[in-house]
This record gives sequence, structure tokens and C-alpha cells, in this order.
Amino acid sequence: MQRRNRDPYLSTGQKPDHAATVTDSERRVLRQIWHRPGISRVDLASHFDLAQQSIHRLVETLSARGLIVVGPPVPGTGRGKPSPTLRLNGAHAYSAGISVNVNVIDICVMDQAGTILAERTVPRDRGMEESLTLIRSILDAMQCELGLDPERLCGIGLGIAGYHVSGTQMNAALPLHDWSLIELGPLMSARFGKPVWVHNGGNTAALAENMMGIGNHVRTFAYLSFNYGFGGGLIHDGELLTGGFGNAGEFGGMFDEADRPLRPALQLLIEHLAGYGVDIPSVTYLRDRFDPNWPGLREWVEKVQPAHIRMVNAIIAIINPQAVAYGGQIPPGLAQMLIDGVRIFSEARYGVAAPRPKFIISQLGGNASSRGAAIVPLKEGFY
Repeated sequence: MQRRNRDPYLSTGQKPDHAATVTDSERRVLRQIWHRPGISRVDLASHFDLAQQSIHRLVETLSARGLIVVGPPVPGTGRGKPSPTLRLNGAHAYSAGISVNVNVIDICVMDQAGTILAERTVPRDRGMEESLTLIRSILDAMQCELGLDPERLCGIGLGIAGYHVSGTQMNAALPLHDWSLIELGPLMSARFGKPVWVHNGGNTAALAENMMGIGNHVRTFAYLSFNYGFGGGLIHDGELLTGGFGNAGEFGGMFDEADRPLRPALQLLIEHLAGYGVDIPSVTYLRDRFDPNWPGLREWVEKVQPAHIRMVNAIIAIINPQAVAYGGQIPPGLAQMLIDGVRIFSEARYGVAAPRPKFIISQLGGNASSRGAAIVPLKEGFY
């Protein structure tokens, strides 16, 4: 039976709209269709230890409720009556994801099928209250432009740079002090009129990678989130692993006082490059204008590489992931430079080495955290 990691940080105690009666078996079906849109009903049955008749009933129920769309069969797929294809009905519901980083706020609107309907990035150049007012106005405009029914907004996810304290309180990065140590869930739920989930931004980015990226191919991986600071998230057996206090995957905590200035945080890189006369005004600029020939860049990589290698080996020894994903706002070229320098400590025994993870550069770009935040309400309700 598939384990579900129920998110403990639902602020209002409500469930997402339209989803209160989804059963565990229906969730499993919906998640298979998410990862395999257009799957045939007969192929769907091969992923379950259930009789074809039971699968037929589940499909009929989900179709009758408008959660999935039963389409025409794929021609030429074998003998007998062709099996219909199955897709999620994106029009059934949608969600919103908000990612608050030190320099930018990302907003994503996603339908139930995982289709990104709209995305917007704005500078984070104001306080929390003004930012929430701006986010609400942007979300209202998105709904109007897309012709979305506000009643079908099933919830809002928030990913923020910081660690979880309790409830929906986060201790955010220093530039986000006014977002820290307050119950963000009830505050935002009152502002938006919908249930709100609050997570560390590394966790929401890892969730996006799981549902839209390498999670389609591997079940257990570590996600490294390179932003103003440095963190990440863990996916174990296909589920987000939040840990006992909600901070699993806070890889920045592996660095002691001596190593902290050597962690691969992008703000530290910006400060280092400034000493070589390279003016990088923001992390966004660093990603969009990255130049591998910047003076001082290779020196910085060499400086942080030993601590980076120790951290990667600790992750491998403790978590035993199938893959390590390099994501967040890191430029792909910089991620490759770090990957190229990785050395695995474990040695072969009797000429046979332990299986090693693949090192993968995330293809989701800098918006992974907001996309994952949008997935949180959908996953809570449907998957």
C-alpha cells in the first residue's frame, strides 16, 4: 500500500474544495494518471494489485465526478476491444503557489492536471503586508484573465526561505524578518479566503521535482536548493519527507561555524565576485546572466568544493538516494562545475562498489518552489 505523508501544516483545518471524498484507491489512480497522462485503462490496471473490474469501477466513479476524462483508445494496441485512454480533468479545480525568496516573489497558478496556467515573478521590494496585497491583486488578475472560477481554487501553498518552527511559523532568512515567527497560515487564509499550507521553499521545490521532474523516474532522491542561502528537500519512496519537526532536507545545517562561509550559497558567491570587480545585483541576475568566465568564479568553486563534497557524501551515506538533483536558482553551468568536482568516499569491496546516485541538474528552472507550492493543495486533495 502506498504511504501518504499527510501535510501537518494546514492552517485552517479545512480540506481543499471538491476533494473531501477522494478515497485512498482513487488517489492512487489519480496519481498514476498524473505521471502517465493518456495511459490506457488496461495499462493502468497493471500498476495495481486489483481486478480489472475494480479498476473499471474506480475509473467510472472518477469520470462521473469530473476528476478524469475518458478518451478514445489508442489504435493498433493489440487484439480485442481497444482500451480507452485516461487523463486528468484540469478544469475540475486549480491551485495557487507562492514562493517568497529574499529577492523575488514567484506566483504560479496550476490546474488539477498539473498544467501551469500562469506564472509571474515580481521583485520582493516591500514588506510582508504590502507584498500580500500585491500577491492578492496579481492572483485576482490571473483569475480574471484566464476566466477561472474563484470557487474552484482549492487552496494555496506557500514556500518560503527559512526553517519551520511550529504550526505555520517559519524562521525566515534575515531579509525576510517580517515574515518570521508569525502564524502565516491563518493570516494568509484570512487574506485569500482559502486553506493555506506553509512549507520551507526547499521542500516545495523538491515536491515539484518529484511530481514534474526526475520523480517520474526515481522514487528516492535529494534535492539541493541553491538560492540566496542553501537548503533543499528529500523525497523518499515517492513522498516528501518532512521529518519530525518539518525541517528534513535543511542541508545548510550540515555546515559548522568554520564551514558556513564555505557553503555553496549564491549570496556568498555574489559577495566573492564583487571582490573581483564583477557586479551581480541579485540572484536572479546571476542565474540569467551567468558567465563561466567571470573572474574569481573558479576560485570560489574550488573554495567551496571540499565542504560541498563532504555534504554530498553525508547525504549518500545517510539517505542512500538514487539521485541528487541540483536546483533552486543555481545556473546550470555552475551546477555542472560543482558536479564535475564531486568525489565519492566509499570504496569498492571485493572489486564491487556500492550503487551510486546520479547527479542531475534540475530542468524546472528557478520557479520550482512556486510550482511545488501550487502542487501542495492538489496533492493534499487528490494525490
